[in-house]
Amino acid sequence: MDLAAPLTVGFDLDMTLIDSRPGIKAVYDRLAEETGAFIDSALAVTRLGPPLEQELANWFPAEQVPGMSERYRALYVDHAIVPTPAMPGAVAAIEAVRAAGGRPLVVTAKHTPNAQLHLDHVGIVADLRGQLWAEAKAEALVEYGASVYVGDHVGDVRGARTAGALSVAVATGPCDEKELLAAGADVVLADLTEFPAWLAGYRSAAA
Repeated sequence: MDLAAPLTVGFDLDMTLIDSRPGIKAVYDRLAEETGAFIDSALAVTRLGPPLEQELANWFPAEQVPGMSERYRALYVDHAIVPTPAMPGAVAAIEAVRAAGGRPLVVTAKHTPNAQLHLDHVGIVADLRGQLWAEAKAEALVEYGASVYVGDHVGDVRGARTAGALSVAVATGPCDEKELLAAGADVVLADLTEFPAWLAGYRSAAA
């Protein structure tokens, strides 16, 4: 790492910076109530990460997925933001990047306006690029010059590697340490409470 270059660290959102399970479950339950469709919301929130449309395809015919996606996102604003807390260590991790003179960046598959509502609610200030999943996340990581990308899913690992960024994974989502390492993660942390110390050590080793 070139310490003379500006430090930009990217973060995933769901299950990395925020525990979105309660809010997302509430939205799926409301959508099921409105439509009469069966949605196993408890199951759905165990596999967060991929785009919404992939999950909805498990519960609705393909031709209904676009419309259900729109309705889900409309319901999301009123039902998913308030119940969703920051993950342990999330705010401190963002502050650690800023304290190191760096710029935090959030890159997520989530609908951008809803992602911004989450950041505002938990008090995280960062640049944001939404609606990018897995390898497509590299688009934003390269654009912003991110040298590190932190996420909880193997798709996040693939995005980091595609961008040529260091992949720092946290085992707080649907993928365990073994899966994350097998996907190519350079570092696996238990959660973001370990991130500030890791970042300090990483920068010290590169000095």
